[in-house]
Parts: sequence; C-alpha cells; structure tokens
Amino acid sequence: MALAGDKNEILGEHGGPSASNLHRSRDKTEDGEDDSKKTRFESCFDQPVDSSVHEIIKLTPSSLPAEHYDAETTEPISCGLSSMDELLSWNRSKANSFNVAVVPLAPREPRLVNCLRRTLVSHDMMGGYLDDRFVQGTNSEAPYAFYHWQYIDIFNYFTHQLVTIPPAVWTNAAHKHGVIVLGTFITEWTNGAAMCEAFLKDEESYRAVADKLVQISQYYGFDGWLVNIENALSEAAVKNTPLFLRYLTEQMHERVPSSLILWYDSVIENGELTWQNELNQSNRVFFDACDGFFTNYNWTEENLEWMKEYSGVRGRQADVYIGVDVFARGKVVGGMLETNKALDIIRKHNFSVAIFAPGWVYEVHNKSEFRTNQDKFWALLSDYLYIHQLASRLPFISSFCQGFGKAVYWKGQHETKKSWFNLTAQEIQPLYYHMDLEDHGQVKSSGCPEDAWNGGCSLLLHGLIPATLNTPVCAKIFSLHVPLDSKIMVSVVYKASAGITISLQLKTTDSPHCSHTDVHEVTLTSMSPKILGNGPLLVSQISELCGNINSHGWTVRCSQLELHGCVLREVCVLIHRDGGSQDMSFSCRLGEIMGRAQSKPDLNKSKFIFVT
Repeated sequence: MALAGDKNEILGEHGGPSASNLHRSRDKTEDGEDDSKKTRFESCFDQPVDSSVHEIIKLTPSSLPAEHYDAETTEPISCGLSSMDELLSWNRSKANSFNVAVVPLAPREPRLVNCLRRTLVSHDMMGGYLDDRFVQGTNSEAPYAFYHWQYIDIFNYFTHQLVTIPPAVWTNAAHKHGVIVLGTFITEWTNGAAMCEAFLKDEESYRAVADKLVQISQYYGFDGWLVNIENALSEAAVKNTPLFLRYLTEQMHERVPSSLILWYDSVIENGELTWQNELNQSNRVFFDACDGFFTNYNWTEENLEWMKEYSGVRGRQADVYIGVDVFARGKVVGGMLETNKALDIIRKHNFSVAIFAPGWVYEVHNKSEFRTNQDKFWALLSDYLYIHQLASRLPFISSFCQGFGKAVYWKGQHETKKSWFNLTAQEIQPLYYHMDLEDHGQVKSSGCPEDAWNGGCSLLLHGLIPATLNTPVCAKIFSLHVPLDSKIMVSVVYKASAGITISLQLKTTDSPHCSHTDVHEVTLTSMSPKILGNGPLLVSQISELCGNINSHGWTVRCSQLELHGCVLREVCVLIHRDGGSQDMSFSCRLGEIMGRAQSKPDLNKSKFIFVT
C-alpha cells in the first residue's frame, strides 16, 4: 500500500502549564482568627539572622581501579583484563558498572539457529579500545563505526589482551539490530603457554576460569566468547582443553540465552600449534566441544571441497566459519577490495564466513572518506550476504543516526556544533546500497552528516531517474518482521529536491488473513480524541508531528491505516518523478521514519524507543 497525500501545515503549540502557585493561602480557624497568626510553616528565611546553615558534602573515592577511567579526562572507559590473576580475582562488587550494556538482544528473522550460511565480523583494529572505549561517548573528528548490521549475524570484538570485554557501546548497537556479540579469550606465545599450563592442569582450574568468563559475559551483557589458544600445549593441557570448552559452553548456554562459544583454528589434538585452515580430524575434538569453528585464513578452495565431504562437518556446516583476512596477509584468497572473491568461493560451498579486520577501510585509507570507503567495501560483498529482518512489535522508529557526526540535531535544528561519537546513540540502521535502473539510471543510499532531523546524520537517497522511466522508483529502506493488527500511524520526515514527490510504501507478507482499510493522510481536522486518545494534549502532539516545518525545510507527513493479520516486511520510499522529458538528477534526505499503534497515546516518548 502506498502512503501518499498532500502536504500538511503545522499548527502552533498550545501554551505550557500555568505557573505553580507559590503562596499558601491563609485559612480561617473556627473562631475566625487568621490561622497564620497561630501556626506557620517554617522556611529557610525564618532562621535567626546570626545563625549559619551548613551542608556537609562527602566525596567517596571510586572503588574501581584507575584503568577504568581515562587518564586525561577521568571519564569512564571500557577495558579488558591482561593477566590470569585479574581474571581469577574478578568479581561483581568491583566490576566496571559503566561498561554494562543496557540494550537486550533484539529478535530477528530468521533466528541464528535457522541461518544456514552465517556472517561473523571480527573487529580487530589498532589494538582496540580506541574512541569506542568511552562508554558515555567522546568528541572525535573521524571515528570508526559499523552500521551494516542487517548483513551480519555475529560481532566479535578482538584484541590481544587475555580477556577482551566488548565496549558497551558496541554491544548496545549490535543488540538493537539483533546481532550477537562475542568477547575474546586469547593466549599467545611463551606467556600464553605458561598460563594455559596453569589453568588447564586440572578440572578445578579450568572450571574456575570458565566460571569467571561466564560471569563476565553475564554481567556486562554480551553473548559469548571466541576462544583463541595460539600457543603449544602440553599433553595434560591439551587433554583438558575440550573439557574446558564443553564446560564453558554448557555454562554459557545455561546462564546467557542465545550465547555462543567459538574455537579458533590453531592448536591440534596433540598440542602442537599448527594452523590447519580447515576443520579436520586433527582439530575436530575442539569443534565437537563448542558451538562453532573459526578457520585460519590461508585456505584454498580444495580445503572447502574436502570439508564438504568430511563426516565431522555433516549436520553442522553452518557452524564452520571460514576466516577471511581483509588485510590479505599471507597466501590468501581475495582480501582488501577483492574480499568478495573469497566470499564467492565460501558461499558456493555453503559455509559460514568470518570477516576479520574490516576496519581496513579505516586504517589504510583517508579517514575523512570513511563513509564512502565503508559503503564501497560492503557493497562489494552484498551479493554474498543475507539481509536479516528485525522482528518485533510496534512502535518502530529510526532517524538513521549512525552514532557519530559533525553536530547533534534535534527536530532539524543544531543542538551542538561539534564532532561526536557514541555508538550507543546509533539508531536502527537502514539498508545502504547502490541500485541500477534502466537507461543508466541509479539510486544510492548513504549516511549524510551535513543535515539531520535527530542525531548525527540523515539518510541521503540520490541518483538519476531516466526520462524513459514512467513508474515510481522504489528505494527499500528497512527489511522487517513486524506483526500489525491495529490502527497504526506511519510518519516520514524528509527534504526532497525539486521535481520529485515522496511517499512511503509498506509491504506486508502474503497471507489470506491479511486485510487493510484505505490509507488516508492525517491532518488535524481528521483527528479527534475519540479516535486518537485522551484529550487535546494528544491532538496538539499530533499536530506538531504532522505538518510542514518550513523554517528548516523538513516536511513531516503522516498516514493512518488499519491492518489485521498482517506482518510488515518492508518499508520503501517511492520517488515519483513530476514530469519532464529529460533525465532527472534527484536527492532526498530522510530524517525519520516512525510507525506506531495509536492505542499508545504518548507520542513524545516514542523517540526514545527503537524496537522493543
């Protein structure tokens, strides 16, 4: 159904509530005497003129170690654990409460267990804990961010510390999009071998380490671990490694829903550090003890062909994640701007993929062109990735903020005019793509920090509509799975170039039970408290929401419809060409898209809700 109609004019706001009565009226007693002469409430002004009022302020030093605060700003930061002593002495009473993720894992369709070819991103960049370590955000001219969440299933935050705890800002952003987040437990080289000999010496020792990892994941709100043992193990230690993995996996599953434990291809069953670049009999014992296997990067197509027939993989092919190093270090297939070549082979053999260090687009290129390079890289991979649908109920809202920008906007106006970065503020992300049309026409979507409705950027749709195209261009914005069974209101905020008209199109699943009434544009005259809620306050809120905000050039349009038994699966913007005989270049900034049931009257609160 297309949601379209004429532009509406916004009406002024009602005045605010009257000022509070600051004076207490005098009451008469039963004998008629003024009560104020007998009894008065004491106030601060009634103190004797020669007395003093003291306020005692006590400052209690933080119980957290200094590493939980930035040395220059003293702001709270995320950090990992560097030693086995730190891990084993970790407890909730002294944990970094600032780094606890506050966003639960959103549901998706399909669920991870039903995804037959998954995509994992392992974020390894410049040692980790950079601008993203500031749990309350920071000022940054050119930060790294990720916003192609619809394409991936799992996000792993990777550093070379013993225990890498994902910064809360990453977990919050990933969870809004239904993406599972993994920390990293890694031991390396001589020091790593010594730690492994100590914690893998017996059941009591490896259970103590596993218990701490489970507690850390549960406390900080992320979903599991990548276990990476990159050092040789003694006979006793390697014998206990599968037992450690199995115990860790069982405990995580019991205490953290949707959790995963993955093993990296490194040590083999005799304890040697020998990367196999495949799952085989030498390392199968570790795969059998956990949820998945992340291969090393120097594989060939022959490795994948062999694994397809290997009995140890049967029934669990989706749990084998073929590693792809974007930096193309060593003898690898693809990498850099040819990473798509690796994915082409991996998908052909029906394996999952683990994309390692996609921050390459940031590290080795001009950081001022980050969005362009990021979008280019993921566009090359898009044919081999799968769009996941957020599955929830209304309300749904996004102003497309990517969690960073050159300024902060609120309703089209500047709140602050300085660069900032905070991934927790990232809203539900749209699809970013380049779509070719007939006769050299095209449509491209990208984040635009130059202007926004709310947050740090808008979604810019731009391209060329050929003169031969007589039908509207459908630009897909969201892929969703949202049950609809009520009267709903849908709004869009936008700025469009001359010569085009914008409307929304909602696509629902094909179902004999899905029915809808005619869509109509919402204006103030078409609303009433009987339909929309309680009293004139709500009507005022709707009138503020639906109209043309001329002072900053944004248009806000709302449509009302009633649906029963339907599931919303796509939100598209229809771009209508107004006429003319020439090819037409166009641009449209989308500031916000919102859908909500009208049974929930407090529209002002919806801006704080993403998908619940």
